[in-house]
Amino acid sequence: MSAGEFATKVSAEVRRAFLGHDEVVEQCLAAILADGHILLEGMPGLAKTLLVRAFAAALGLDFGRIQFTPDLMPSDVTGTMVFDVKDATFRVHKGPVFSAMLLADEVNRTPPKTQAALLEAMEERQVTIGDETYPLPYPFLVFATQNPIETEGTYPLPEAQLDRFLMKTVIGYPNQEVETEVYRRYHGGFRPGRLKEGGLNAVADEAALRAAREEVASIRVEDKVLDYIYGLVSATRTHRDAMIGASPRAGLALLGCGKAIAAMRGRDFVIPDDVKELAVPVLRHRVLLKPEAEIEGLGPADVLKQVIEAQQVPR
Repeated sequence: MSAGEFATKVSAEVRRAFLGHDEVVEQCLAAILADGHILLEGMPGLAKTLLVRAFAAALGLDFGRIQFTPDLMPSDVTGTMVFDVKDATFRVHKGPVFSAMLLADEVNRTPPKTQAALLEAMEERQVTIGDETYPLPYPFLVFATQNPIETEGTYPLPEAQLDRFLMKTVIGYPNQEVETEVYRRYHGGFRPGRLKEGGLNAVADEAALRAAREEVASIRVEDKVLDYIYGLVSATRTHRDAMIGASPRAGLALLGCGKAIAAMRGRDFVIPDDVKELAVPVLRHRVLLKPEAEIEGLGPADVLKQVIEAQQVPR
């Protein structure tokens, strides 16, 4: 199965449960193929959990979920040592982070210490409990969610930690056609918590994902595309409204996503449009605006659109 066939089958299966927002599904697929974690931002009730569960089901991956709260401890995420009274020994109790696909729900509602425990696991793909280090299941993908408007009782992720996410995808309200279809399907008996009963099945497996990722890794990238990526990233550092621009890690993220999109399109080379297509979701959480720009109502996406429009596209 080629990467293009992999993407087509998985996206079609996910869309059986998650209606509308085709660009969101595509961005999530690109992140999966580029071996990156994704931050989902949207109002409550927009099916963010359903989206992640649908991807886990379509990929045949073990799914885990953590509801982040202010009293959550790092050991509640990673696991701990438990004393066994019968044997008078300590044994390892692994936490929910030991899942192939993990939903970190409302990640900004837990203190920085617990956030750091998750983000360390995201970076290292392993967890240390006691004196032993345990690898996390392949592919260990984290889909974290946060509410864009409720700030009371939250702990916003620092910029350095936000940078660990390959991209930040924003989910908006569906249009009338999609939303009424959601009502219709719910009336007909579909329930998000029972995807198998709804007919959602695994259309890929770990081997197919590994093969698709190997194909993505082999995609060709010309120097002019690398120069285009650098131009976009460096322009965020000098824009008049930006206080902090994107780092080289952002350029690597753009490169990986561009290769993923090219493979999904059935090409063995990257074109500038592949990079341009995902520039906003890859860079929006890596750019910090000046206070005066925010007072004027500008957001990172507005600045990034200006950067993209001003950058000359190589031919």
